Amino acid sequence: MQTTLKNNFDSTSASVLMINAQGIMLSVCGQDYFLSYNRLPWMQDAPIRSVLNVRMSGSDAIVWPDLDVDLEIESLRHPERYPLVIKRNALDSVER
Repeated sequence: MQTTLKNNFDSTSASVLMINAQGIMLSVCGQDYFLSYNRLPWMQDAPIRSVLNVRMSGSDAIVWPDLDVDLEIESLRHPERYPLVIKRNALDSVER
């Protein structure tokens, strides 16, 4: 599935090119990016239909609305600047 956001200057789009056992290949604004499941583990077990439903969110981000996942395009260009961090707080776990 491809979505396109048109403005007066150019056209920007996001689409899934490939899904395999290692990750997802995306085309965003004319550039291709491979998203490894090691980097985005929550995408590994996502339904294919939901992964294919990727859209532009403004001019600087993409979103998977079915999965409640959004990424800045800058994080695709420079993943080393955006380490995967899980923050824990009192609401993350419930004691029995």
